[in-house]
Amino acid sequence: MNEKRQTNRNEVTDTAGEPGVHLVSSEALLPAGRTLHIEHRGEIYMLRKTRSGKLILTK
Repeated sequence: MNEKRQTNRNEVTDTAGEPGVHLVSSEALLPAGRTLHIEHRGEIYMLRKTRSGKLILTK
């Protein structure tokens, strides 16, 4: 089973038992606002936090 470790909100942490998998808090990705643009294979995606606190990823 995965071990959950409490971390600093801005810290990237390896997840126990899952090599190559990182845990990153949404606060670390969206510290000042509600939108993050992500470039992946030449395409731009938008990660957005809704008013209710949910995350939506759109192209």
